[in-house]
Amino acid sequence: MNKLRLLLVSVFFVSINICSAQKATTRYIEKFLPLAKELSTQWGIPVAIILGVSIHESGSGTSINCRQLHNYFGVKGRNHLKKRHTKYKQYDSARASFEDFCRIVSTKKYYPKLKGTFDYKIWLSAMNKRKYASAKEVWIHRIKLIIARQKLYQYDQAVDSTAQ
Repeated sequence: MNKLRLLLVSVFFVSINICSAQKATTRYIEKFLPLAKELSTQWGIPVAIILGVSIHESGSGTSINCRQLHNYFGVKGRNHLKKRHTKYKQYDSARASFEDFCRIVSTKKYYPKLKGTFDYKIWLSAMNKRKYASAKEVWIHRIKLIIARQKLYQYDQAVDSTAQ
């Protein structure tokens, strides 16, 4: 009987954590969707890519690098932290981090061919071939899951249909 109680309590706390994480992701999307749409229009990068990568890399805005460095994409570079040594770049704001991600992507060889294409799977494949992330297939799988679960592709379908 004690094992059953322990199992039920464990399931309960896991459920609470999942709900809490989902709420954090929903709030994150609501907060950054306008910026992602703006940058998507400006740079021709899918909203799903911008939000999917940032959700993954920042833990929906909860990671220590995101909180301390305003680094929403796991970009490596200089920072000014005194108490914690890290290889991640520091930004003045979330906007600066999002803009830098788009700028970095725009310097890649695949960008001219994909600019204005809103199929996130093609973008992830190209990013993986050019070694955007060291986790490779695992990284792509995780981003695809985020995009599918959060239905982030819907924002690109809306953009794509208005372009036609």
